[in-house]
Amino acid sequence: MTKIAVFPGSFDPITKGHEDIIIRAIPLFDKIIVAIGQNQDKKVYFSIQKRLEFLRIVFKNYPTIQVEEYSGLTVDFCKKIGARFILRGLRTSADFEFERSIAQVNKKLHPEIETVFLLTLPEYTALNSSVIRDILRHGGDPSQFIPEGLSLH
Repeated sequence: MTKIAVFPGSFDPITKGHEDIIIRAIPLFDKIIVAIGQNQDKKVYFSIQKRLEFLRIVFKNYPTIQVEEYSGLTVDFCKKIGARFILRGLRTSADFEFERSIAQVNKKLHPEIETVFLLTLPEYTALNSSVIRDILRHGGDPSQFIPEGLSLH
């Protein structure tokens, strides 16, 4: 059976931390689907089309990584595409508490789907998309925080 993982997020924009978790997970799965969840309650900086484009640029040389968008519950998306794993990165203990509760609810909804956590490397612990958006809003250069070869302008 093919081991498919979904790495869900808004990726508004993708950070070096996201990229690192996904690349480190490649040996664990046959396929990783980096999936942008459409969340109507979340105000976004970049359009869904731009975020999909950024992800496709970053992972273009990784044949086992696929980029998709979805709406609804992540576990329902996993079930629909035959993914048995949800991949998540953890930066802090607060991330763990938040992600644990979601994982436990997901397990109740679809017991066959496992959530797998990878710890963020220490150099990416303080990094998140909100920080990058704030840098952009104030005319700063976020290039040291985003994947190589990606331009947000």
